[in-house]
Amino acid sequence: MSPVSSRPVGTLAGIVAEHTDMSAGERDHLSRLVEEWSIVADLALSDLVMWVPTWNEGGLVAVAQVRPSTAPTAVPDDAIGRFMPRGRSRQVDQALAYGRPIVARTHEQPWMPAPVEAYPVRREGRVIAVIARHASAAPRVAGRLEEIYLSSADDLLAMIVQGDFPGEADGGDSVEAPRVGDGVMRLTESGVVAYASPNAINAMRRLGLAREVIGATLSEIVLRLSHRPGPVDATLSAVARGRLGGVTDIENNSAVVILRGIPLLRTGQRIGALLFTRDVTDLRRRERALVSKDATIREIHHRVKNNLQTVAAMLRLQARRASTEEAREALAEAELRIAAIAVVHESLSAETGEAVDFDEIVDRILALMRDLASAYATPGSVPVLAREGSWGSLPADLATPLAMAVSELLHNAVEHASATQVTVRLRRADDGGLHLAVHDNGVGLPDDFSLDNAGLGLSIVTSLVTGDLLGHCEFLEGPGTTVAVTVPG
Repeated sequence: MSPVSSRPVGTLAGIVAEHTDMSAGERDHLSRLVEEWSIVADLALSDLVMWVPTWNEGGLVAVAQVRPSTAPTAVPDDAIGRFMPRGRSRQVDQALAYGRPIVARTHEQPWMPAPVEAYPVRREGRVIAVIARHASAAPRVAGRLEEIYLSSADDLLAMIVQGDFPGEADGGDSVEAPRVGDGVMRLTESGVVAYASPNAINAMRRLGLAREVIGATLSEIVLRLSHRPGPVDATLSAVARGRLGGVTDIENNSAVVILRGIPLLRTGQRIGALLFTRDVTDLRRRERALVSKDATIREIHHRVKNNLQTVAAMLRLQARRASTEEAREALAEAELRIAAIAVVHESLSAETGEAVDFDEIVDRILALMRDLASAYATPGSVPVLAREGSWGSLPADLATPLAMAVSELLHNAVEHASATQVTVRLRRADDGGLHLAVHDNGVGLPDDFSLDNAGLGLSIVTSLVTGDLLGHCEFLEGPGTTVAVTVPG
């Protein structure tokens, strides 16, 4: 079968909406099927292409395609979005017209597919799509593993025709979910292992299984091997019995194995189950090591924050004992600078990575400055401090100097501007640059202002911005004062 003309490639839902009169429920059914059908393609050793009839019945459009990871592809070209007129594929036309699978098998190898087969997809008694199966043309040795793959694919394709696959709880589309090549077991109706691939046996051995798995009741083995703390997992038992679809874990001190179950149905009756295994022991150990590392880093930031707060408290005590006003002000400014750094470490101690919510940091610095503003201002003239805009998360090595810059600029505005309003404005540029502006409606800059005669606070700001952050800083007047800082993203 070779489609003859192409259309722009789009999503399944978009192509279906454009070319068919399907209902939302029918579109959702096809979407769920496509989310799960890669496991069918792997078992079938075949490419699968989903065709839907157009609204005017002039032909069919390909809306989805999947290639097997277990065999060479038989459809190397992308078929999605292509239109195929009626009469071009006998198998697809017959499956659509008769509502039954169109297959051709031999008595000697009934599991071996013909080069092209077609399977109708029904929804509430209506054929809404046809799956064309293109078997891999590469020569294969018909061993037991291949026979299990192909016969299991036949069972799943029959369930698709019946509308029983995917089930409500199959859910095998997660990143960690086992795939066919990871390991497969076939269970009988009573939950006995009829076949286990070498990879599946290796996974059971990794868990500590010493006996033969074939011929054993899998649920008994799994419950004996699983040593997870807490009560027995009912989901694990049901999946291992072949009675429930879904993904669960078998875990003990030796290993962690993910188990995915798919009950096999025929005319609504359970005839067995497929179980796929994946050994994720090393992956989980790395995850736990990362979790432990993150916890250690957070604890370090927490202790740094506590130490900085202790230093700030000591400076506060020292300021009370200072003999001159100049010394008290210098110690108070040093305390404020340390408090600004402590705010960053406090945020890092609550996060799981090396990034912090900078908007929250600015809000907490504003809260510190409101207390300072109350001390500088006369009753009834305390300036209103506020934030406009957002930066979201920033790396810690960027957030710390920016937090100090915000603190120094706010301190300067509160102490010298005689303003009624001080606003911190945050904006991200399209190129990723960070724009910060601290604006006040106060008295403006002195006539003789220059960076050469600026105080320590502004010197710290310009040094941090131009030196550490490779940005630039501008002082703008009228009305009031605006200090504009730009930092590359």
